[in-house]
Amino acid sequence: MRHALVLATGNAHKLKEIRAILSSLPVDVLAPTDVLTRPPTVVEDGATFADNAAKKAVALARATMMLTVGDDSGLEVDALDGAPGVRSARYAHSRATDGENNAALLAALAPFADEPGELRARFRCVLALVDPLVSLEPHLVSGVCEGMILTSPRGAAGFGYDPIFLVDGHDKTMAELTDDEKNAVSHRGRAAAALRDTLERALAAREASARGIG
Repeated sequence: MRHALVLATGNAHKLKEIRAILSSLPVDVLAPTDVLTRPPTVVEDGATFADNAAKKAVALARATMMLTVGDDSGLEVDALDGAPGVRSARYAHSRATDGENNAALLAALAPFADEPGELRARFRCVLALVDPLVSLEPHLVSGVCEGMILTSPRGAAGFGYDPIFLVDGHDKTMAELTDDEKNAVSHRGRAAAALRDTLERALAAREASARGIG
């Protein structure tokens, strides 16, 4: 029995990654627009990734009454005291492209270009799972991928800051990894792995309910 899971994001890249990461589970990962003509607009004004992921998941779960996952993620750079952080998608400005955000980050890091230790960074992802048939209280998990920022981009795959993020343990940026390689080491892949047991239990409970068991 397959189940629908709505991912609370308008980011097609995130949707593609989550679909691939969860492909071994009996779930069809849907975009909000697949189930709602006008999905709720959520202002991502939380102080943390967890705040924003939970806010998105709860809003969409209320609107759909479907199993929902909220995703919030971004880049934390040590030299910038954790910035861009929750503003990663709009670091340059509110409607910034990936290229503009990358350029803004490299400009901010220019004073540290000769100090590689200051270019340590990590991608962080928080996933919030909500099953509105049980509770609107989100179950939160997180994943982290450590690395460092390069002063010039490498690779043509990926999105966001992937071309300037060198993954620890690899002589490749995120944008140079294959999809499978990236999903195995990425912050989103690790967060999804941490969510897997809870998600499997939620799916089993829904299947039992549908069959009138328990």
